[in-house]
Amino acid sequence: MVYVASDTRYETMKYNRVGRSGLKLPAISLGLWHNFGGINNAENGRNMITRSFDLGITHFDLANNYGPPAGSAEQLFGQVLAQDLKPYRDELVISTKAGYYMWPGPYGEWGSRKNLVSSLNQSLKRMGLDYVDIFYSHRYDPETPLEETMMALDHIVRSGKALYVGISNYPAEQTRQAAEILKGLGTPLLIHQPKYSLLDRWIEDGLQDVLDEYGTGSIAFCPLAQGVLTNKYLNGIPEDSRAKGPSVFLNENNISPETLRKVRALNQIAAARGQSLAQFSLSWVLRNGRVTSALIGASRPSQIEENVAALSQLDFSTEELERIESILSPEPDDK
Repeated sequence: MVYVASDTRYETMKYNRVGRSGLKLPAISLGLWHNFGGINNAENGRNMITRSFDLGITHFDLANNYGPPAGSAEQLFGQVLAQDLKPYRDELVISTKAGYYMWPGPYGEWGSRKNLVSSLNQSLKRMGLDYVDIFYSHRYDPETPLEETMMALDHIVRSGKALYVGISNYPAEQTRQAAEILKGLGTPLLIHQPKYSLLDRWIEDGLQDVLDEYGTGSIAFCPLAQGVLTNKYLNGIPEDSRAKGPSVFLNENNISPETLRKVRALNQIAAARGQSLAQFSLSWVLRNGRVTSALIGASRPSQIEENVAALSQLDFSTEELERIESILSPEPDDK
């Protein structure tokens, strides 16, 4: 069946300017980290991507190592792009990243010019693209001079293979240095992609100030803490959950009784607002405009629909924010 995008796709989505650039991103973006790999149902992946676009999600975030197996999420996205979204390419913001392990030997990971340029060439081939909109250095490389990594990003923009560049998982000080180097090269640092949620607030301790100073946007990954900030774990850890499985990103040790206590208390505030816990958590991440977009994952289209509905209620009262801080404050034994 030929896909035709919804005529109403731009009627309800909120779009935010990325820092001081001319680019805007949807407040909710779709990440293809999980559930879009070669081991997953391709038709379900296609349905999630096209449903996202129908809801006004124009930004799709990938990385060369997303799968599993690595590279397969980009391959799936390339298939959907060719089959369904090709007529809409200029409405889309497509990003990918490089820096984590992809192939054997000394050039298959980290932040060398060799790795970044080679990785992007592979990603473009997998997705059938001439360029991506945003290309990221996926992690800070302590052994490669930061100048080399940033010069590689600058080269990639000047070669026409990316329109903008970003970094992900960089600490505040290295972000400042990266932004300064890119500023001198004439290719501004568009965006930073850090982990950020109610349960992981590290970016508030300096990084957000650096981003503000350089006019750099941010897109938060794991805003739902790998599903912990949804209704999935309110009654304990289900046997069919990711935390019970082989995932290296989330396991039972990450979900302590204290974490569950906080999640249940937050859920009470969400319910009083008429939101699900997931909607509430996304609204909180986007609450003050310092985060450009919240990057969601999904395993079915209905989850995307639920998450996008969070945008109808982004405001928090002073009382609500104070209650949230009280819940999240460490107990004496946690300090």
